[in-house]
Parts: sequence; C-alpha cells; structure tokens
Amino acid sequence: MSRSGNKKPVGFATHITAGGIAGACEALTCQPLDTIKVRMQLSKSGLAPGTKPRGFIATGAFIVRRETPLALYKGLGAVLSGIVPKMAIRFASFESYKGFLADKDTGKTSVGGIFIAGLGAGTTEAVAVVTPMEVVKIRLQAQQHSLADPLEAPRYRNAGHAVYTIVREEGFSALYRGVSLTALRQATNQGANFTAYQEIKKLMHRLQPDLVELPSYQHMMIGLISGAMGPFSNAPIDTIKTRLQKATAMPGTTAFQRIMAIATDMWKTEGVRSFYKGITPRVLRVAPGQAIVFAVYERVSTMIEKINPRIREDDGYSE
Repeated sequence: MSRSGNKKPVGFATHITAGGIAGACEALTCQPLDTIKVRMQLSKSGLAPGTKPRGFIATGAFIVRRETPLALYKGLGAVLSGIVPKMAIRFASFESYKGFLADKDTGKTSVGGIFIAGLGAGTTEAVAVVTPMEVVKIRLQAQQHSLADPLEAPRYRNAGHAVYTIVREEGFSALYRGVSLTALRQATNQGANFTAYQEIKKLMHRLQPDLVELPSYQHMMIGLISGAMGPFSNAPIDTIKTRLQKATAMPGTTAFQRIMAIATDMWKTEGVRSFYKGITPRVLRVAPGQAIVFAVYERVSTMIEKINPRIREDDGYSE
C-alpha cells in the first residue's frame, strides 16, 4: 500500500473483488483445519476415567478414516457463499468508521481510532453475515456421516438445505443463535488484526525506507503475526459459541441462560481446559489464513490498480 501524499481511496469495487478472492483462497486452503477445530470443540472425549481428550492430529485422522478426506471440507459451501458479502461489509464498514473517527484537520486516524473502527467492522459483519453463515457451517461440520456410504444420509445435505431445514423447524431466529458471542469474537478479532497489521506494516516501511511497496512475503508474515492474536484472546468465547450454535433452542430459556448453562456445564464436567478446545487448529487456520488473505488482497488490489490507477491508503485489512 502506497505512502504517497494526496491519497485517493481505493474504489469500493476493489475492496469487494480483492477481498472476495482473498477470502475464497483462505477458505479453500484452511477449511479442513476449521472442521477439525469445530469437532474438537464439540467433542466430549476424555471424560471417562483413564482416557485423554482426542487431540488435533487424532481428530483429523478420525474424520478421514471414518468419513473420508472430503469430510474435512464439510460446510465449505456455507463459507464460500458468505465470503464476498462478508469481505465487502468488513472493508466498507471499516472505511466508514475510520473516516468518522479521523482527525478533522489532518484526516489521519489514531491507533485507538483504528482499533475502534476494527471493533465496529467486526460487529457489523457478525450481525449482517457471519452469524447465519457460522450456524449453517457448524451444523454441517458436526454431522459425522461417511461421504463414502450413500446409505448413511445426513440431516443436512448442503448449505441451502441446512438453511431451509433450520428455518422450517426452528424459525428464522435460529440462524442468529449466538449472535452476541459471534459479534464479540469478530469485534476483538478485527480490532486486534486491523491495528496490528497497520502498525507492523508501518514499522516495516520505516525499516525499509527505499521500498514503495512491501513484497508479498512480508505481507504474509505481518498477517501471520496479527492473525494469531485474536484466537488466543477469545478462545473461550469461540468454544461456547460453537456449542450454542450446534444445539437446538430450549423452549422458555433466554440466550443468556443458554450461554451460562453451556459455560457452567463445561466448567463442571470438563474443566477449564475445555474452553480452549480446538485452539491449535484455530490458530493454525486463522494465522496462515490471514497471511493468505493479506498477500492475495494486496496482489489483486495492485493488479486492479494497474488497470484503473489509484493511490491506496496506508491501512491494513484483516480476517
């Protein structure tokens, strides 16, 4: 991203195109790790005396052995269908919030303003796209049917069928189950990622004053670092959210009551470590995923701008 004066913001179409392509590349590369993470978060293995919880590699091997390697891509349709609107809303809302928080005289946004804009962007995408996408994805990933056995029919055949079944049986509101936890997770992710990516990138520019544009491998390394911050900060939120969205609603209970019931049960029956189930595959998915997103986003944006020249703002974008 350029550091020139007289900056002209990137076109909205560039955000949609580059962000959509980057998100699709991330999903195709990292979906198996996300499926393993979800299965680990839902697993009750290791509760019996003398047994240990199934780990990251063992969970992946069990899925492949029991359900075929393609099972690692369960829920991919739901992810891909939501990538483009998710990225468009993320970048557009971030730019809007950042502009609102910018200094009126200089046009610059402080580090704190960038963090708040990231929080806002994460919350916006969670409410608009991510929550229903996650509900459908998790329902598909939780199904432990073998893709090699045509007689073993799953409850949800694909993303579209899952949406239809959930709405018909549980109501439209079921697609927004766990929206508060999803918004909290996405807000902390985006606040940390936008801020870290921008600040580390500025540092790299200061250390390499002769470079107008950072090379792709440096964008990947910066994305790798910033992408790892979110999972460690909000792992318990993500685990509770996964269990909440997998389960059907209990009549007469509020969302808060269901969240507290899940958290209390995890604490009593599985211990504090259960809140960090799936942290290994989540970090292995999110951090490299952000490296892919940043590298692809920067490369596609550069290609688009060569066709339709613009000067990009010195800001970073994240998961």
